[in-house]
Order: sequence, then C-alpha cells, then structure tokens
Amino acid sequence: MRIRPYQSGDWSAMWGFIAPVLHAGDSYAVPRQISEPDAFRMWVELPRAVRVAEDSAGNLLGVYYLKPNQPGPGDHVCNCGYLVAEKARGQGIANKLCEDSLRVARELGFTAMQFNMVVSTNEVAIRQWQKHGFEIVGTLPCAFRHPQQGLVDAHVMYRLL
Repeated sequence: MRIRPYQSGDWSAMWGFIAPVLHAGDSYAVPRQISEPDAFRMWVELPRAVRVAEDSAGNLLGVYYLKPNQPGPGDHVCNCGYLVAEKARGQGIANKLCEDSLRVARELGFTAMQFNMVVSTNEVAIRQWQKHGFEIVGTLPCAFRHPQQGLVDAHVMYRLL
C-alpha cells in the first residue's frame, strides 16, 4: 500500500466508497443525502491537501483531506476527515492515513490538529485517534442525530503537532 496525493482521475473510485458512509449518516455531520457535487467540494475542492491510499494494483483503499479548521487567527490548527473503503477496513489503513496526515500537516505549517465532531458511538475511531495522541478536550451533549440511536454526544478531539 502507498499513500499519494489525490489525482483528478481518483474521484469516481473515491465517491464509490465515500457515498455509502456519508449516506449512512452515522459518522459524519453532513446531510445524509449529500450530493456528489457537494461531497466533491467538501473532500477535494476546499481542503489544502487530499491524499489517497492505494494498493499495488492502484485500487483506492482510503482517503483523507486536510484543511484549516478556522480562518484567520485559527488557521494554524488543521482539521482532517478520513474514510476507508469498506472492503479495506481492519487492515490498518486508517492508522497509516493518520500517520501520513500528521506528517503532511506539519509540512504545511500547522501546529495542531482538531477533529470537531467525533460521534461518541464511533468507538473504533475514538480509540484510533487516541492511539495517535489525540485527547477528548470537550464533549458536546446530544450534538449528533444518529439515525438509529437518536441524539448522541460528540467529542472534540485535539493534539499538538
């Protein structure tokens, strides 16, 4: 597996594994029926960096975006979003994507990374980010409308780079 910068020909494969996750509505705070153009803007156009993981045959396994968390005086803190294709889960892809994003964030001059809304029911992600030094710095009560569990808490996770 290798991680490389996004290329324009990657979108179709990316959308193929991003759409089901976003439409499921249980981990990302986006409209469940987000359109492909809106997802493209979120995942490709707005970020400062987009990188994909691919296998030796060139099949995409996962992706992350990296962008300033806030403009102006808050733009030294970045935000990332990660997705791993369902077929590639459990293989350490998210771990490698996180390691790569921390390196790239430093290279781009960011001094911290923040995840704004880690859904409390997403225990795998919480453990993953804690393994990489992220701390829960705040919990937002009933901040996420989970499609099966109703209102659930969301965590803000943060680490210095």
